Amino acid sequence: MNIFLLTDRYAKKLADVIPEAVLQLAARVSMFMVFWFSAQTKLAGSEILGQKWMFWNLSSSTFALFEYDYAIPLLPPVIAAYLATISEFFFSLFILCGLLTRLSALALLIITLVIQIFVYPSSWPQHLLWGTALLYLLSAGAGVVSVDRLIGR
Repeated sequence: MNIFLLTDRYAKKLADVIPEAVLQLAARVSMFMVFWFSAQTKLAGSEILGQKWMFWNLSSSTFALFEYDYAIPLLPPVIAAYLATISEFFFSLFILCGLLTRLSALALLIITLVIQIFVYPSSWPQHLLWGTALLYLLSAGAGVVSVDRLIGR
């Protein structure tokens, strides 16, 4: 038997042991971390439990980035800064909790596409990874360990 087919069979048996809920939770946690920490870099103000929670209090450097460095078309820089920060803040929390997971994944996927096209077009390998996890969540949902599951019962 071909060594490649044999190796693939054993890998499939190993993968079949991993519950779908673990994959869904891993995708949710990883996307939370990406977008939560991105939102944190845009916020000013004091921290509670090591995190910034005043989502309305953007730093001056955030406004400068959106005005001078990021080329977001059709939106004034101030609106784009608030829209991106508040979206990253709340949708990442929703993804972590498994609340409105598909909507949150779609919103963060749109943000990823905007970043890819207008802000960092050379960072496509990183954005492809984010997009893959977000598409998986959009397709599979939050899983059994989620608020979506509790509400759906």
